[in-house]
Amino acid sequence: MRVGFLGAGLIATYHSKSLRQSGAETACGVVRAGVYDPDTERAAAFAAASGHTVCATEVEVLDTCDAVYVCTWTSEHPRLVAMAVERGLHIFCEKPLAISLESAETMATLVNAAGVTNQVGLVLRRSPAYLWARQLINDAAAGRVMAVVFRDDQFIPTQGHYASTWRGDKALAGAGTLLEHSIHDVDMLRYLVGDISRVSANEANFHGIDGIEDAVTATIAFDNGATGTLATVWHDNLARPSQRRVEIFCERRFIVIEGDDWFGPVHWTDTSGAEHSLHGEALEVAAAPLTDGSLNPDGEFIRAAAAGLPSWPTFDTAVDAHRVVEAMYASSRAGGAAVHLQY
Repeated sequence: MRVGFLGAGLIATYHSKSLRQSGAETACGVVRAGVYDPDTERAAAFAAASGHTVCATEVEVLDTCDAVYVCTWTSEHPRLVAMAVERGLHIFCEKPLAISLESAETMATLVNAAGVTNQVGLVLRRSPAYLWARQLINDAAAGRVMAVVFRDDQFIPTQGHYASTWRGDKALAGAGTLLEHSIHDVDMLRYLVGDISRVSANEANFHGIDGIEDAVTATIAFDNGATGTLATVWHDNLARPSQRRVEIFCERRFIVIEGDDWFGPVHWTDTSGAEHSLHGEALEVAAAPLTDGSLNPDGEFIRAAAAGLPSWPTFDTAVDAHRVVEAMYASSRAGGAAVHLQY
């Protein structure tokens, strides 16, 4: 299984390390193939650390691998995925899939028609914290979900350790905090609570970067009757690189996810008044049986690709999140008017 990388930045490094830790590299006979990045120094550093070989072009990477990670800026995803599909490669594409819903839909159509293993970087679907919270929500003892409050903030990723100045360019990123960062959050809202039927949103631009919103607040109506809010912010407080807090109010249970996106803690209180908490290794052990395969998204992608099987979350999953994000932008353009969704 020859694995290549298009893009050699922070997120590519994350996936490379995650794959190394997964055990799938040995189990599936992974060969570290080519890597390409327009920044040749970054490509060289990535190759030196990971064992990949620097290639002079994207085509060279694609022509010498069986599975490819697309970890470039967002506007390049559709073109590179189409090139990979032409070669019948298995594809892991970072989120968001594209800068528009229409492009994301086209990408999903392409990979589905080709029958290749496809996975998108909505990695919180394998997070022990979110898996355990979902288990708590679905427990009959909790009752129905009534409301959810989701807050996500981080310093704007054009500075600091993210080293992704391209996120300040609308032509490359498409938009700001809602699309580039909180597509994760929209996916988690759907994963935890259910399909979204209606949204109303407002956005702001404090940094004055053209087309890059840095604060969005949305109200959400779910198909099952629950309501919710999402607040996502890119600020300049470098002491807060990425912080999420999620509060879920069920009829007979209150659940909080905070701290680390992966290891929590997750707290919950039942109607008896009993308070519970799980974090770290104990949370990981509790959540492990709740997922198909392991908790490592990269290991599961490679195992599925090696066996020619489907993996998840798929491009179709990402398109559903894109559809909600686009509805929020449409609402904001209309002064916060409600927008109804159809899947």
